[in-house]
Amino acid sequence: MKEIIQEDAMKVLGKEVPVSEIDKELRLLWEIDRASTKASLINLAVYSEAKNAILKNSEVVRAITSEHACRALLIGIDRKNPETSIRAWVTAHCHLSHGRKSVCCEQISFQLTGRATGRLRNTVFSHLNSDLPLVFWWQGELSPIFSERLYSLIDQFIFDSSEWANPRDSIRFIAQVMEEVPAFKAIDMEWTRSYQIRYAIAGIFDDPMAMRSVEQINKIRIVVHPKHKIAGLQLLAWIVQCTGWQRSMDLALMAESKDGVYYFETNDGVDLRAVIETDSDPNACPISEVEMSSPECEIKVKREPSCPRIQQCLKTEGYQIERCLPAGGDSSAALVTSQLSLGGKNSLYRLMMPVFLELISDDEKLSCMSIR
Repeated sequence: MKEIIQEDAMKVLGKEVPVSEIDKELRLLWEIDRASTKASLINLAVYSEAKNAILKNSEVVRAITSEHACRALLIGIDRKNPETSIRAWVTAHCHLSHGRKSVCCEQISFQLTGRATGRLRNTVFSHLNSDLPLVFWWQGELSPIFSERLYSLIDQFIFDSSEWANPRDSIRFIAQVMEEVPAFKAIDMEWTRSYQIRYAIAGIFDDPMAMRSVEQINKIRIVVHPKHKIAGLQLLAWIVQCTGWQRSMDLALMAESKDGVYYFETNDGVDLRAVIETDSDPNACPISEVEMSSPECEIKVKREPSCPRIQQCLKTEGYQIERCLPAGGDSSAALVTSQLSLGGKNSLYRLMMPVFLELISDDEKLSCMSIR
């Protein structure tokens, strides 16, 4: 790994510097380039324990800084390496502003090996811009590094549960932190992936014909990519939280429950069956289709693979509308950029969390029953 970083560092990470001279080298960077303007509205820390992650993340941060000015800290850690070491690089990502002058964002990259908890807080975080909030993007499985000593410093925590082998326990832990620390704002990128789909669904219910049928809906079908069932569950939890529907207490329906099938009761007492299916197409979008139907109305939101648009369709007797909306980007950079554009808001995520936790608990119970 050391050889790879040495080969690519000057091109991607900038100049390698002693940790004690980072601030000095940053000042020199701006003294040399007087034509550029330094800009920063947040601290963005990107953390990964994957091999050579800081090289890849430097390119990702370059894309993010084209829309969001920040001081970026790239953090790569090899916790299994018995040798304790730390290396650092400094550079700047510059973008033209109105075609005249460049606006630049600082980037400090750290590669650590060995025991890292104390050095992460005392050495790496000492280079945060203290006047700005800290957005922390965690990549990969949660590890013991994510502890009170870390999350007590974070203003907004971005993670991707689709990367986790068993997301339930980690999601519960993050939910517990959110409950204990109200100021701690956490956002799952699975939730961000459903944003445009949620927007499209809400747009359909602006139509009076759709709104009139909401309490008569008896079927919901959500189709997801095999890697993104959590996104589908969060979408379903959001629908249930918005409508105020309750879990069905019908014993016959409860006896039919299985993984991916959920029963609810609308406010008008209608029994509703919700199904989350996995798409057979490996190129499918994270959420490729949502269908909601009642005896008099059919609502569909759909996105084809790689399509930049989402299709909306509403059908009732003698009435039909079809239209398209932009789908947004699917890359990690696009998802984080989208989240940063919302200014750290996570109120809807917090509101749907109790329903979501109940759904994943039901899945866990059903899995245990099938094993027996």
